[in-house]
Amino acid sequence: MSDESHHERELGGQLLASVSRSFYLTLKALPKELREPISLAYLLARTADTIADTASVAAELRIDCLNAFEQLIQAPDEAIQTRLSTCIADVFVSLQSDAAEQKLMERFADGLAWLRTMQGASLTAIQQVLERIIYGQRLDIQRFPSDGTLRCLLSEDELDEYTWLVAGCVGEFWTEMCASEKPEALAPVVDLEQMKTWGARLGKGLQLINILRDIGEDLRDGRCYLPGHPADKVLRDSSILKPAWDHWLTICYGHLQDGLNYVKNVSDAKLRYATALPLLIGIKTLTRMEKASWEERLRGIKINRLDVAFILAEALVSSRSPEGIERLYQKLAR
Repeated sequence: MSDESHHERELGGQLLASVSRSFYLTLKALPKELREPISLAYLLARTADTIADTASVAAELRIDCLNAFEQLIQAPDEAIQTRLSTCIADVFVSLQSDAAEQKLMERFADGLAWLRTMQGASLTAIQQVLERIIYGQRLDIQRFPSDGTLRCLLSEDELDEYTWLVAGCVGEFWTEMCASEKPEALAPVVDLEQMKTWGARLGKGLQLINILRDIGEDLRDGRCYLPGHPADKVLRDSSILKPAWDHWLTICYGHLQDGLNYVKNVSDAKLRYATALPLLIGIKTLTRMEKASWEERLRGIKINRLDVAFILAEALVSSRSPEGIERLYQKLAR
């Protein structure tokens, strides 16, 4: 008999795979105690992300919808859900160019129904992490209105805050879920707060990879997450961003190194494998970006399916021990 719930079978298969791409590999590799709450949290976060990223919808309406979605995550409200359902059906669904995101919008109420089956520590953790993620998405809309004008973040603190809100807090959520649902999976020699700190840095590192990888696309869309440059100068000559890009690359390596510390202190081999996958794909992507020319970076760097397949196969063996994961990490970093 399957250990999946009805909602996990309905939403955690093809739909989740289509919107999570490589991260789906991590979700499906999780121990069953963690797979459902973390998969649900990811699906709800992607729903909010799609609302926030539909740039052709006015910023005010996107923020209103995010506010309503957050209210529904915290507590059911039939009137709010009816209004939001109507808005999503009438406005957002048809504007999705990606078929997976269109399906995600069509089934957003099913994600909320799945959430209603959660209880206890899992429910509280999901609600808390979604509150932080949606706050970060609202900030993003406010900082980067879709009006054709290029804007940059103003300080390193703003970028650090953003990476924590949309990804670093996920590392903390992941750790809290492990502690509540499978506490024996974390090494007892490291306390929970240290693991949460390392988990947050891993999340921030993975988000920084996205920012560094998407620098060219973001500039074309009127966004520059790398702070320290007046927007008018960036617009005239984007190559002035290279020193800032290199600076944040170094910070990103530091985040991933703490991510390695995190993975090495996961005791359960299956969880170690699931946690290692985004770290290993991340370090491979980061080293490839570092070796690329500035023009290639502006076009966007991604690792191919063959690279991912190699990492999956190697990680399956290496995850049997912390030392094996470290060896594979160093190999990919070279």
